[in-house]
Amino acid sequence: MSRDEVDVLFAKLDPEAHAPTRGSNAAAGWDLRALEETTVLKGKSTKIRTGLAVAIPDGWEGQIRSRSSLGAKGMIMPNGVGTIDSDYRGELLVLATWIGEGEAFTIAKNERIAQMLIAPVPITTYTEVDFESLSNTERGDGGFGSSGRF
Repeated sequence: MSRDEVDVLFAKLDPEAHAPTRGSNAAAGWDLRALEETTVLKGKSTKIRTGLAVAIPDGWEGQIRSRSSLGAKGMIMPNGVGTIDSDYRGELLVLATWIGEGEAFTIAKNERIAQMLIAPVPITTYTEVDFESLSNTERGDGGFGSSGRF
């Protein structure tokens, strides 16, 4: 099975920033580290700096995902997965929300805070049609929880 090779260029915007690293050769995501100590207040969303900028090739995106070890403590990403578009050249920021015990959680400088996975973005188009032209499915218009998985 062949795999695409994607070269993502990165720049340190701060000399103390850390290059993305992988925890193992089979890890899907690359770990991102906090540039500075950051306190996240309970129920509040806070942008955590990485000190990095990236150039993701056209046709690809970066998906910023929370680390399971922080999620288990109560540090979540309020948007689930953050998307870094291929034309974005600003600093990578990780949006985090504290929902765990205590009024705040402090991220230490250099702590691994998230991981970035590179994924393909298909070329898509949207074509407007009448509702009746959409194919029927067993689920139909069933909304949240209608598939029986919740």
